[in-house]
Amino acid sequence: MRKNSIKNIRINEEVLRHLSEIIRSEIKDPRINPMTSVVSVEVAPDLKTCKAYISVLGDEQSQKDTLTGLKSAEGYIRRSLAREINLRNTPQITFIIDQSIEYGVHMSHLIDEVNGSR
Repeated sequence: MRKNSIKNIRINEEVLRHLSEIIRSEIKDPRINPMTSVVSVEVAPDLKTCKAYISVLGDEQSQKDTLTGLKSAEGYIRRSLAREINLRNTPQITFIIDQSIEYGVHMSHLIDEVNGSR
């Protein structure tokens, strides 16, 4: 299976949807910020690994705590994902903090400052 095949895209969307639902409603870890969202998911073509890019609304410490909580709950998340999605292999999930939304807001503020100074 190629990386951008239709099957791989569909698997990515399904994993994204179920992973978001699991993090939002099933995990009760107090370290995980309630404003955590899964931005995108990349499942490897062999279905062995998965990179989950998450965005956390909050400061740097909140992001670190959320990442720590998600890493400790990875076994539970993987087991829940295996129950929900019928795949040959349930991928090993790696959580990565996605800074793109924060970067976009920062750039927007900089552009507004430049336009306001004219």
